[in-house]
Amino acid sequence: MPTTNAAGIALIKEFEGCRLQAYPDPATGGDPWTIGYGHTAGVEPGQTVTQAQADAFLISDLRMFEQQVAALVQVVLTPNQFSALVSFQYNTGALDGSTLLALLNQQQFAAAADQFGRWVYANGQVMPGLVRRRAAEKALFLRA
Repeated sequence: MPTTNAAGIALIKEFEGCRLQAYPDPATGGDPWTIGYGHTAGVEPGQTVTQAQADAFLISDLRMFEQQVAALVQVVLTPNQFSALVSFQYNTGALDGSTLLALLNQQQFAAAADQFGRWVYANGQVMPGLVRRRAAEKALFLRA
């Protein structure tokens, strides 16, 4: 199974940031609570972790999202394309059933890349951080 390359990990780390104390979801002001590099499983208000725990959560979460992307994609991807999709799935969890995935599996790579920019909303509002992240994912996806 492919794994996320260094560029993809750097992108995820940049946009998720690392916080060692649990914080509420920016869009909801509550659930899901998040810690480390965007880790949400079992996180509760007031929870803290060490940097080593945050790093371990990142590796574990990456493997889960890599498996999801590998299971959904039916075409051969470059390492950058795969890594961009893992970042997208890590942040949205929305690859399955998306137009992005449908176009990708039809080998319409340019049209699929254009879909990243549609995923910039939270609670009906355009989020500037998501605009930047989707642009970075698209750029990585299109990088040779």
